[in-house]
Amino acid sequence: MNAIAKPPQPPKSDVSPLPDPRQEILLHLPALRAFALTLSRDSVLADDLVQETLMKAWSKFHLFTPGTNLRSWLFTVLRNNMRSMLRKRSREVADVDEKMAARLASKPNQESNLALKEVELALDKLPSEQREVLILVGAMGFSIEEAAETCGCAPGTIKSRANRGRLALARLLGLAPGEKIDISDQATLAVMSQRP
Repeated sequence: MNAIAKPPQPPKSDVSPLPDPRQEILLHLPALRAFALTLSRDSVLADDLVQETLMKAWSKFHLFTPGTNLRSWLFTVLRNNMRSMLRKRSREVADVDEKMAARLASKPNQESNLALKEVELALDKLPSEQREVLILVGAMGFSIEEAAETCGCAPGTIKSRANRGRLALARLLGLAPGEKIDISDQATLAVMSQRP
């Protein structure tokens, strides 16, 4: 008879493969929660600690040495999370009446961005000589003399164009005489300023 050659088989070992430690985590959840509750004395905080512990453990499983005590490793991660949280809380300031938060509040950017866009559109409607002078003197910070040299005209002409340009821009934006635009962009504020 023709015998069919069988591929070589790896030698059998008496050592069984180690179970996946990620599956073992579920066994330790009740003990982790009890430990977290003991440390924090707050059930909501305990749940947060356990969740944070599981997230960190899962992302750091490459640091876990298979065959070692997973339970101890998880408890160490939880304890370190608790300590980190306590250090962080010690640096925080209690703001029960929200006075600190009120001082830190800032206006939303959307309004400023809309105002900036309005100014840009209004600038586009100005005659090119006025727009050019407002950009040079206002936004770019040129002196009257530097702007006059750049535009090839007298300093008085630059002053006149800047003033007429600002008045026209204010009119296009619907601003009353002397009313200031509420915008945080420094270049735009400079264009609208009453300088020169």
